[in-house]
Amino acid sequence: IWQRSGILRFYSLCSYLIHTLANSNQVKSSQGQFPLTQNVTVVEGGTAILTCRVDQNDNTSLQWSNPAQQTLYFDDKKALRDNRIELVRASWHELSISVSDVSLSDEGQYTCSLFTMPVKTSKAYLTVLGVPEKPQISGFSSPVMEGDLMQLTCKTSGSKPAADIRWFKNDKEIKDVKYLKEEDANHKTFTVSSTLDFRVDRSDDGVAVICRVDHESLNATPQVAMQVLEIHYTPSVKIIPSTPFPQEGQPLILTCESKGKPLPEPVLWTKDGGELPDPDRMVVSGRELNILFLNKTDNGTYRCEATNTIGQSSAEYVLIVHDPNALAGQTGPDHALIGGIVAVVVFVTLCSIFLLGRYLARHKGTYLTNEAKGAEDAPDADTAIINAEGSQVNAEEKKEYFI
Repeated sequence: IWQRSGILRFYSLCSYLIHTLANSNQVKSSQGQFPLTQNVTVVEGGTAILTCRVDQNDNTSLQWSNPAQQTLYFDDKKALRDNRIELVRASWHELSISVSDVSLSDEGQYTCSLFTMPVKTSKAYLTVLGVPEKPQISGFSSPVMEGDLMQLTCKTSGSKPAADIRWFKNDKEIKDVKYLKEEDANHKTFTVSSTLDFRVDRSDDGVAVICRVDHESLNATPQVAMQVLEIHYTPSVKIIPSTPFPQEGQPLILTCESKGKPLPEPVLWTKDGGELPDPDRMVVSGRELNILFLNKTDNGTYRCEATNTIGQSSAEYVLIVHDPNALAGQTGPDHALIGGIVAVVVFVTLCSIFLLGRYLARHKGTYLTNEAKGAEDAPDADTAIINAEGSQVNAEEKKEYFI
């Protein structure tokens, strides 16, 4: 009996040691196991992929749970009845699930659990971006009169975080604008608006003013709203002659160039404040005044007047009919100019001669003539030399000057 009891005790001790050793190895093994997750950002209506990885795993189970701590998947087994949630991959080293048609209510902290002793967890935050609605521009009433102050407002709702609004006119950004941000009723998204104030002029007619909404959910493709301006203004008038030098006997066309909005009515032509004096030769055709066979009596001030519903404007042209012969003479050689040039050349030449004479007069010299030297009266060369030396005293009386 004592022998049998000893054997039982021995087996119990061995079982205890084996069990303790196994538990110790399992604890040591689990100390190197950590679940790894990453935060995820997704656009509302899109699909989010939640991935949990374990580099070292000895067949320990993985689990995903939502912010409400409801189990979504336990290994490859679906725990929550939600058709939007699907299994992507399940293994001892990874558990990945997808959430489609993501809404703002899905945002929050998701937990991946590794069932070791003790249980280890890793958090992943799901951020849902609210897409801003297409912007709308309000405040424009057509038409706008030149010089009026215009106020345009651009508004968009549903953005998370709040969207940014920018204004452009003629592709140039306008910086001086007002910006307002308000939280929507769901306390998650925002409604933003921006107001643009500016005074319009005729150059703004037909210009496109653009409101652009920028947001990270739009993938670098901003949403825009456009308003084309319609500005009414008084006419501007200019008279353009068909020739710069009207000549007697030739025709002349005066064109009245008028711009305005609304388009000006047919223009009115007058001369010297009254009606055109010769309707047979002065024919009005649309915006043109045709004068046939110009003569001196056509000289005067011609006025073109344009009118629309906003106002009236006019321009004047002073007509001077030139003599064709006089113009032809002007085109020939300019004899007065040539004569002037010749006169200047002669004057310069005379001045040069006068100055040269004064210079030579200041540098005059002397010499003795043969008579002064006594060469003519000497019978021979020796006597001439003697006479020359002896006559030096009276030489001053027979000097000749040269210039």
